[in-house]
Amino acid sequence: MDLISHVRLARRYWFLLLPALLIGAVAAMVVTANTPPSYQASLTLLITGKEESKGNVYSELQAIGLSQQKVQSYANLLMSRRVVGQVLAKDGPGHGVAGVKAEAIPLTSLLRVTVVDGDPARAARLANDLATTFIHTVGEIEHPDRKGRSGVRVTVVDSAQPPAAPISPRPVRNLVVGMLLALIGAYGTLLLRERLDTRIRSLEQLHAVAGAPVLGVIPRERDAERNPLVVRQEGASSRAEAFRALRTNLQFLGVDRRPRALVVTSCLPEEGKTSTATNLAIVFAQAGWRVLLVDADLRRPRVPAYLGIEGAAGLTDVLIGEAALEDVVQPWGEGEPPVAVLPSGQVPANPSELLGSEAMRKLVTRLTAQYDMVIFDSSPLLPVTDAAALSAICDEVLLVCRMGMTRRGHLTRARELLDPVHARTVGTVLNFVPPKADERYGYSAGARYGYESDLSKEPMPAAGG
Repeated sequence: MDLISHVRLARRYWFLLLPALLIGAVAAMVVTANTPPSYQASLTLLITGKEESKGNVYSELQAIGLSQQKVQSYANLLMSRRVVGQVLAKDGPGHGVAGVKAEAIPLTSLLRVTVVDGDPARAARLANDLATTFIHTVGEIEHPDRKGRSGVRVTVVDSAQPPAAPISPRPVRNLVVGMLLALIGAYGTLLLRERLDTRIRSLEQLHAVAGAPVLGVIPRERDAERNPLVVRQEGASSRAEAFRALRTNLQFLGVDRRPRALVVTSCLPEEGKTSTATNLAIVFAQAGWRVLLVDADLRRPRVPAYLGIEGAAGLTDVLIGEAALEDVVQPWGEGEPPVAVLPSGQVPANPSELLGSEAMRKLVTRLTAQYDMVIFDSSPLLPVTDAAALSAICDEVLLVCRMGMTRRGHLTRARELLDPVHARTVGTVLNFVPPKADERYGYSAGARYGYESDLSKEPMPAAGG
């Protein structure tokens, strides 16, 4: 995912990220309130060699080098039970210490000692007691010379003082860390869900998986389920404008090779193929084209229900020779020319064989010679092979996808079904796009052009098919 995708994901789920920030802030405040304060006292010790070789530069350098090598060992010695145990024993039974740390300052003979405790005065006292006990222990461990002096000298450079402020808890740091961890956790969960979710949710995903241009973005409107046709409101809606844009893209997609027989299909049912085919035929007729809408879904025909026409006789009757084409084609609409509609007719027992037959091939040739555009509303690709058989004898295929429902695997499988029959996918249509998402892809506010948009914040789904 690129930066734009991350921004869109955060914008889409801001209502989840904001509570996560609040939860992180509350958790940080609770942790801060229940964390007892801790104070840190520190002092610095200087480790030097014996001083019997004054004036001898070589001996002095040797003593300095020896002391630097021993500093790290003395840091471990200071934190040993021999030293710390003596100090705690003097402080009284039952008293512990939050933390003792001794570290050698690199390239020096200095040793920094820190003590963390809940009482600032006790932290400073323990640090000073540790230094005193450590100095005494070093004198016992190091072999004294003939005069009874130790070969190493430990000097307190800075004694420990009671700290004025605690080192923990830190309210501001805890608040920032809590909110950051909550945000990372919430966004990581959303990102994982986005990765595991294979549904198509953007034009970029659709174009990348389908391998074909996205020719149309159809918005979702509140009353499209009851009135799926673009002729409502005199065609003044964002949905109607989207189908006009789809018509224009199909017109100018290839000037020399403009599709005459177009199969409109989808991967699965209820993705909007029937409404797309029907509305596309209407907008082509409004542009003055001679259009024939063929209900080629011989299993679940829905075009007659959309247009309110009789569908008892139609395509099947023509293919088996029981009816003439002129007798079953019905005009629809008051435009000039009207939309010519060829219903599916009776449901046959072998739809796939019928749609891929030689009789169907001859009928397609006849229809394309008689009309400017023939639009076939076919069955979905994945459940049955009807659409693939029909696509083999038609010019182009328009694949309709439903935003938030069609999955990437569905599109991949659809391409695998169309490639063996050499079907040419002219493009795809992203259907059921929410209004907010539609604003990124086109004009969604019809009021700019003299009519009120009928979009709502929570529109009902449009009719499937």
